[in-house]
Amino acid sequence: MSRNFKNELNKILNGIFFPLMFVLSLWLIHFVLSNLHLHVCEFGLIPRTTKGTFTAFSFHLVHGSWSHLISNTIPLLFLGSVVFYFYRSIAFHVFFWVYFMTGVWLWAAARDGTCHVGASGLVYGFVSFIFFSGIFRKNRSLLVISLLVVFLYGSLIWGIFPFNESISWEGHLLGSLSGIITAYFYKKEGPPHDVHHWDEDDNEPETGNEYWREGIE
Repeated sequence: MSRNFKNELNKILNGIFFPLMFVLSLWLIHFVLSNLHLHVCEFGLIPRTTKGTFTAFSFHLVHGSWSHLISNTIPLLFLGSVVFYFYRSIAFHVFFWVYFMTGVWLWAAARDGTCHVGASGLVYGFVSFIFFSGIFRKNRSLLVISLLVVFLYGSLIWGIFPFNESISWEGHLLGSLSGIITAYFYKKEGPPHDVHHWDEDDNEPETGNEYWREGIE
């Protein structure tokens, strides 16, 4: 097994590890709450309340149903792994900025008398971070990833509009905004810009390629 292969495998495993642990913790939390018959709004965010100042940091971790949790699981694993693979040096910063900004803003701006639960705000935050990071950094590899994310999750854009009052569209909108701001703040950090190797080769001395040039000419 080559060293390059081992390094790449380690990068992939490291990229998957934290998102996987986070998702497993969500499943464990939901399992415990379900078996203890605790109402999720005990830990959900209720805007502009004293309790909400604390649950602004826990509402991402609880879900209203198994189907709600399942719908967030695959996007969190995929998008989280993309962030932790391509942005290793700042991945935890990205995660926690999106996590906390979404909670604080939701506490301040969401509808009165509503209870917000679920990690979909993180999903929207990661989607917008990956997409706008590719644009801000003008990195071709990241732009390809951005287009892939749009292809897979482009339909999520409808979730930021108040078409369905039963979902936390404010959480989706504010999660998206937090992702954009984080992408802009870290636009000078993350994966290196593309290197055009043909520009470097122009400065190298000619060795054995003259024969082939003459043959072509």
